[in-house]
Amino acid sequence: MENAEERMTNYTAEGYKALVDELAYLKGTKIEEVKRSLAEARSFGDLSENSEYDEAKNEQAKVVARITELEELINHAKVIDESEIKADVINLGSTVKVLDMEFDEEVEYSLVGANEANPLLGRISDQSPIGSAMIGATVGDVITVAAPNGELKFKIISVERSKNSPKNDD
Repeated sequence: MENAEERMTNYTAEGYKALVDELAYLKGTKIEEVKRSLAEARSFGDLSENSEYDEAKNEQAKVVARITELEELINHAKVIDESEIKADVINLGSTVKVLDMEFDEEVEYSLVGANEANPLLGRISDQSPIGSAMIGATVGDVITVAAPNGELKFKIISVERSKNSPKNDD
């Protein structure tokens, strides 16, 4: 049996807020929009051949499913308190500039929770191969990441708290 700690997913404060904001929007504004669409579609008559009604019911199902998913994510979220993390040590919420030693080019990554990741935007998960290899590293360290086409080596150039993270001076 899986314990509660194993089901927890790490989030930055920004990522957790995005979940809560989306849930509030869906439970408030969006669900009301769907109710109005259903009511309007019902007014068109025979539901058996009413494509607007079918579409509204499908939208309702999607919204309810996403609400359920968000509630589950929020219930199992662990927000990392970045003020307790050393700023010069890579962890969740860090923005890291590295030198890709194979291609001799600088790349910047933000380390985020798995559900916040978007590699196209440079937001990589702390559970990804590169992200997990970076955890605990500091400026000057060289990390090695096993990849399908061989090892990748990165030299840590800079570490800072993510640009979107809350600051201590709020």
